[in-house]
Amino acid sequence: MTVSPDGEDVDESWAVGDRDQEQLPFTALLEDSVEDLYENAPCGYLSTLMDGRIAKINKTLLQWLGYRREELVGHKQFSDLLTIGGRLYHETHFSPLLRMQGEVSGVALELKAADGSRLPALVTSTVKQGSDGEPLLIRTTILDAHDRRAYERELLRARQEADHERERLERLATTLQQTLIPPALEPVPGLEVAARYHFASADEVGGDFYDLFPLAPGRWGFFMGDVRGKGANAAVVTSLARYTLRAAAVSDPVPATVLANLNSALNREWQEGEPRFCTVIFGLLTSEGKETGFHVVLAGGGHPPALLLRADGSADHVPTPGGQLLGVVPDAHFTTATLELRPGDTLLLYTDGLTEARMPGAGGRYGDEALLDFARSLAPVSASGTVAALTDLLGSFGEGLDDDTALLAMGVLGEHPDGEESGAGPA
Repeated sequence: MTVSPDGEDVDESWAVGDRDQEQLPFTALLEDSVEDLYENAPCGYLSTLMDGRIAKINKTLLQWLGYRREELVGHKQFSDLLTIGGRLYHETHFSPLLRMQGEVSGVALELKAADGSRLPALVTSTVKQGSDGEPLLIRTTILDAHDRRAYERELLRARQEADHERERLERLATTLQQTLIPPALEPVPGLEVAARYHFASADEVGGDFYDLFPLAPGRWGFFMGDVRGKGANAAVVTSLARYTLRAAAVSDPVPATVLANLNSALNREWQEGEPRFCTVIFGLLTSEGKETGFHVVLAGGGHPPALLLRADGSADHVPTPGGQLLGVVPDAHFTTATLELRPGDTLLLYTDGLTEARMPGAGGRYGDEALLDFARSLAPVSASGTVAALTDLLGSFGEGLDDDTALLAMGVLGEHPDGEESGAGPA
């Protein structure tokens, strides 16, 4: 009995009884014998002499393997319980390492049961030493790894399926991309043409496109474009833009009109949905004779300006300022520029994956001015030389190139000031 603060007697026997009830499970646990804990542990235990002969083994491992104790103790070595592959690994790796460092932990081995079945297991062994430091025996713990092995197989299967799906998507993306760019460009007499499409990602369809095609004797159309985004949606817009530009140029080859027709098609196609827009530069190429070169009219719709690399070693942008994106507003405005492409001159069109590439280590973008300086270091140069140099430049960006890049170069055949004749034929 106890006296409460207000002076009344309190019986505490109920509290003592509750504490005893709470302690009963712990008491029962502590009363388990050490031998019972060893024999019926949730893992396998065995002890072997230093020569590998089994000296002791618990009931759990005997049940897993289907042996009687007298069949193993004093008669078998631990390596006798392993599969052929496991025995080879034990003798060449496990056992020498155990002797050298006194412990080997968590090694995956397969044990062979009495009925011939296999038990995947994780094996940990330690060497027990005497007071004089000499090794006496080896204690080994064996964990059943059936569930882990099943998990690993499932993980491997899932990974293989993911790899297969990735390869399938890469093949699909590559095939689809190849349908969106011309397999070969139309040859133009007196003009060397070179093109390159540099993929930033193997498993995603980009939105860059280009083409060069005949319109009439002595006249050709060409274009370079870049659709916003990637994937299937970009591929749909790319396909529409490419074929609309070709059809519009046949109907009315005036460059600004060609872009206006494409703009109308884009606005009409996605009138109710999310706008699909792109940048495009369209050009009309007219031959002025073998010795003279070509007259070029360019119309720009928000696309990076073309670069003109002259035979005299100079290089400059061919700006079309004020040209708007296609597919955003119904009455988009487009601007034009004209130029004369003479023998030894090269005209370059490109998409902004080149100028927006991140510089290695610097963190900034490559930019229009850096590209112009690069072009000036090349000029005079042929179309194929231009594309080859820019391809090397793209490769130097490494992971900084995170967008596809298309290149289209057209060079008038003729002698450069250094006396070297420019290449012939389309690349």
